[in-house]
Amino acid sequence: MINSSNYYLLMAVIVSLGGFIFGFDASVISGVVGFVAVEFSLNEWQQGFVVSAPTLAACISAVIVGPLSDIVGRKKVLIFIASLYLVSAIWSALAQGFWTLVLARATGGLAFGSLMLAPMYIAEITPAKQRGRVVSINQLNIMVGFSAAYFANYFLLQLSQSDLSWVQAIGLAESPWRWMLGMEFFPALIWVVALLTIPESPRWLISRGMVQEGKAVLHRIMPSEDAEREFEAIRHSLNTNHISEKMGVLDSVKRLFHPSMYFVLTIGLIVGISQQITGINAVYFYAPGIFQQSGVGTDAAFAQAIWVGIINVVFTVLAMMSIDKFGRKPLLVIGLSGVFLSMSLVAYGFNEATYQLKTEAINELQSNIGLEGLQSLTGKTYTNDVEFKNALKSLLGENDYSRNEAAILQAAISMNPLLILTGILGFVASFAFSLGPVMWVLFSEIFPTAIRGFAISAMGFVNSLVSFGVQFLFPWELANLGTALTFLIYGAFALIGLILVIWLFPETKGKSLEELEELLGVNNDI
Repeated sequence: MINSSNYYLLMAVIVSLGGFIFGFDASVISGVVGFVAVEFSLNEWQQGFVVSAPTLAACISAVIVGPLSDIVGRKKVLIFIASLYLVSAIWSALAQGFWTLVLARATGGLAFGSLMLAPMYIAEITPAKQRGRVVSINQLNIMVGFSAAYFANYFLLQLSQSDLSWVQAIGLAESPWRWMLGMEFFPALIWVVALLTIPESPRWLISRGMVQEGKAVLHRIMPSEDAEREFEAIRHSLNTNHISEKMGVLDSVKRLFHPSMYFVLTIGLIVGISQQITGINAVYFYAPGIFQQSGVGTDAAFAQAIWVGIINVVFTVLAMMSIDKFGRKPLLVIGLSGVFLSMSLVAYGFNEATYQLKTEAINELQSNIGLEGLQSLTGKTYTNDVEFKNALKSLLGENDYSRNEAAILQAAISMNPLLILTGILGFVASFAFSLGPVMWVLFSEIFPTAIRGFAISAMGFVNSLVSFGVQFLFPWELANLGTALTFLIYGAFALIGLILVIWLFPETKGKSLEELEELLGVNNDI
């Protein structure tokens, strides 16, 4: 039998498996979008929509998941979310057109509510001194999921180019993207089964009047003396005589926007917006495409994307080791500084690039991939990637250009691709050390228990909406603003976020959820 000293840790690991599936679901599209853009003849807006559809659906999920978990419990909602991932994986792999793929991906996006619900559940079963580290397990699993997707994409891409008979027989050679999307089914199935074994959140049980059940769970997850102390603290905080067992949405809205909540809401909005507006999901979801822009070619771009996953995992582990030792605010300051410097380096690298197709390169492109009509570009030098791409599109047409973009850029570009790789990996490291894990830890800490689910949903909605905008606009930004300006904008947002964090943020480490309510000036009796 598992003793109470590590039972909460096992439950946290099970619940955070959803983070792995989210990470896989989110980043696997980075290897898919190029294939479906050609197969379904998608323009920039459609490519952006295929990538961002799950996040748009997550905006809906963000509104629903928190209140629903406050009504029916954390566990039931988590199981339903896991089932959505199963449906999405199968449907996406079988998609026969643009809208089918969008709807299938959006179904998976409804499951992104696990990003809000998992940290909340984990925070509610974990002792205060370990909370930051244990809640961050969810973020670590997200990063592992990202890495797994990048590895899977690269492996399937290489396998699809082999001459093995079974590769041809299962359609992997013809449509590797379908296998990339379909592999999500297996971890989703494991998660559904594992979630059946977890208990309900003790804080939720007590807040809904199921006092004995909640107390029993507390005794399962911590020593008896600690369980009794935690039980009394929860009862005092919830003030159960004044909290309705069936609090309505309007009550939650009134509580969330009460004047005593303004400071907490400001903190939540700053970190929630900063996490996405600095461009993380543009990098995660378009990683191979970004590396292709530096002229390294398709295979190398997929290989470099693997490093994004590895760096993610390494620096998330470092964040987990540091968050309860150094605190939330120092990690945010270090991370946002790194994001600003890294995005500035990427912008500089792309700004220094030039594009020229010489006769030898044109002849090689024509002989290898059958491109004709490029002679008019011979000897012309472009200092702007937008002008160069527009010239190519006018000569080749959208479809031929999209199909051969990586090869053309590799032949024409003159720049230092190491600057781009260094900047992107530095950005990912900075994010994984700060904004990635810290945001969800803060969300699970700063809101009062009575409306925690609703409040995290509200913040999750804003976070998802900003994320959708970043993902949806990224292909258009590359095509119209260019790579240098796009990444410079992300760096500017990071600088603004850094200033606000230094100016406004308190430190929350090592305090119980009930102590934080007093520190931040909020309570359950508003």
